[in-house]
Amino acid sequence: MANRELNKSRSIGILIVSILMILFGLAEVVTSFTHSFFGISTSAAEVFTISGALIGAFYIFAGFLVLTMKKWAATLAIGLLIADIAGRISLVITGFYPTNTFENTFAIIAGTLIAALFAIYIGWKLKSFN
Repeated sequence: MANRELNKSRSIGILIVSILMILFGLAEVVTSFTHSFFGISTSAAEVFTISGALIGAFYIFAGFLVLTMKKWAATLAIGLLIADIAGRISLVITGFYPTNTFENTFAIIAGTLIAALFAIYIGWKLKSFN
């Protein structure tokens, strides 16, 4: 019965956003270790590998937190998404995420915008969380 109530209170939008955050986080982790993902290339420096994996882990963890439907977890997820955005920006500023190709530039802008939109959406839906 409790599981049915949890499913009723979780909107399809929150579920989709959570799943996408987990998938996008996994993609970031893969990219941080392979330094190439769908035509996007990154620095092979150890600092990028560690930073990229941590940013991806933030994204994954945020997705799982949102699935709990707890307000404190959603608030923490927003914080992790903000940290993800800040990490992406600092990787670009420090040169560890190259922006010398259209694909890389587009990927970092689109990825950062998507993370920001997820944070905004979760904040907008915060009253849906317990």
